[in-house]
Amino acid sequence: MAEIALQNQNQVNSLSIIDSVDLGEVKTTLSKINQFQMVIQNTLKKDHDYGIIPGTPKPTLFKPGAEKILMLFGVTSEYEVIEKVQDYENGFFAFTVKCLIYKNGIKITEGVGHCNTREPKYYKKKDGTLQDPYGYANTVLKMAKKRAQVDATLTLASLSEVFTQDIEDMQEFAQTEQVETMTAQDAAAIKLTFGKHKGKTLKEIYKTHPDYLQWLVKQDRTDPVIKKGIELMFEAVKQQEQNKHVQQQEQTQNERPKEENKVAEMLEGEEIEINEDELPFD
Repeated sequence: MAEIALQNQNQVNSLSIIDSVDLGEVKTTLSKINQFQMVIQNTLKKDHDYGIIPGTPKPTLFKPGAEKILMLFGVTSEYEVIEKVQDYENGFFAFTVKCLIYKNGIKITEGVGHCNTREPKYYKKKDGTLQDPYGYANTVLKMAKKRAQVDATLTLASLSEVFTQDIEDMQEFAQTEQVETMTAQDAAAIKLTFGKHKGKTLKEIYKTHPDYLQWLVKQDRTDPVIKKGIELMFEAVKQQEQNKHVQQQEQTQNERPKEENKVAEMLEGEEIEINEDELPFD
């Protein structure tokens, strides 16, 4: 009986709230939200304020984008570490941070972010060896703070349907996965988005300016995916040359068995050229 009374009371409360809402104001507010979302989408810069991470349904909001949105609203942010683990003996550090958003001294909303040194980004290197966790203690604190800021920003600006949370570690994971599973054929289809060969695929550049690719792979600022792609292409061509060399040796030995030793000496160190039609990533 008490349960039924409580349910009825909840229904009355819900209806009372709805009855007290000015639908005209709600409609105006929703319209303003939609307009603001369009302004944000047209103003923020891709790959700087937000980015598209493979495997996610919508763009990811980055720290610079969150800061711009907060400035547009004229709000201030404060941060509070609500939970932390600093285990210097075992080398484990974890922080949970709350971001509080204020407008004229009044709290508007808040967001929460967490980060720790056991996350893949901070735990292991790409070669599988363990990272030094003591060097990342301050880094994970800053990352937790950033995640809290983005979380609060998405709530403040009603942008959850436009952007997802700042998860750059997913981007690195996707990049690592792309590098590990890439083939020479995949690499050949990669297009450069910079430099004098902008818009061309690595395959097109290889055919005309392979020296440029050799230079590019040595540059520290070259994207790891592009570096790996170039290395795969050159390795594939090298393997193709070796296979062709072996085939020629076998063919010659079959045709002229009596001159086997002589042929081997002639072919020793001989350079084998690969025609464009024979490229292993065509």
